[in-house]
Amino acid sequence: MLHALPVLAAGSSIGSDLGGLTGFSIGVIIAIVVLVLLFLYLVPLRLYFAARFAKAHVGLVNLIVMRFRRIPPALIVDPYIAARQAQIPLTTNDLETHYLAGGHVLNVVRALISADKAGIPLTFQKAAAIDLAGRDVFEAVQMSVQPRVIDAPDPAKGRQTLDAVAVDGIQLKAKARVTVRANLDRLIGGATEETIIARVGEGIVSAIGSSETFKRVLENPDLISKNVLAKGLDAQTAFEIVSIDIADVDVGDNIGAKLQIEQANADKQMAQAKAEARRALAVASEQEMRAREQEMRAKVVEAEAEVPLAIAESFRSGNLGIMDYYRLKNIQADTGMRESISKDPGE
Repeated sequence: MLHALPVLAAGSSIGSDLGGLTGFSIGVIIAIVVLVLLFLYLVPLRLYFAARFAKAHVGLVNLIVMRFRRIPPALIVDPYIAARQAQIPLTTNDLETHYLAGGHVLNVVRALISADKAGIPLTFQKAAAIDLAGRDVFEAVQMSVQPRVIDAPDPAKGRQTLDAVAVDGIQLKAKARVTVRANLDRLIGGATEETIIARVGEGIVSAIGSSETFKRVLENPDLISKNVLAKGLDAQTAFEIVSIDIADVDVGDNIGAKLQIEQANADKQMAQAKAEARRALAVASEQEMRAREQEMRAKVVEAEAEVPLAIAESFRSGNLGIMDYYRLKNIQADTGMRESISKDPGE
């Protein structure tokens, strides 16, 4: 028993050493795994080798620095590889700067590649400026290569035709299709498609309004497009007008006749109003004359009422005798008889 105790003590000591060694090994393995994962996160090996194989070398230090700058390496490396494959002179610093400024790196690179293939002169600085200005630079390059057709007026705004009136008063309803191409030099600060549509509409209305007769417009619709194109409507806009085609022209109402009818009705109403005013004035004058006639008759009656009083006073004062009074009555009777004889029997 005494000899077995040292052996047991030695075995327990060895087991504790092995346990400590195993825990240390596990800790080392975990640390190595964490370091490997951290390395793989900081250094995207897929992007590194993809750039190497595409002959667009991007250093490991640059990839690590992108992580610290909070720049997704894929958004820089993939467009950079595409640019290098297309032989576009760019650096990763240019793309990182544009990304940090809030730009769309992939869109700019795609625009540069498309412009280079189409033979359109476009630098990275100009493309980046267009992108930062809020314009879709890739779409602008596509419009430079393949012009776009826009309708005037825009059906989405609720109007289907441009209505104008010729000199002879006939209304014409026209539709136009404008072919425009993006102008990269004026894309920053240039007016949009709505300005083009508004200017074309104004030019068409002006051209129709200056035509002496609607028949001339129907016979030669191209005169409208020629007059509109001659005005340089694409000035200060982000586009160049390639052509203006009159798609349809319809005859509307006779606006001139309607205006003349409305003017005649207005003149008639004014004349009626003036005649009514004159009639009202005549009626008022007639009423005034009748009032004055009644007033004069009242004065005559008043004067006639004073005659008996005057006769009575003459009797009292001795200025009038009984014979004089009879002669006066005879004269009045003769006067009344003559008046009755002289009157028309039909009255």
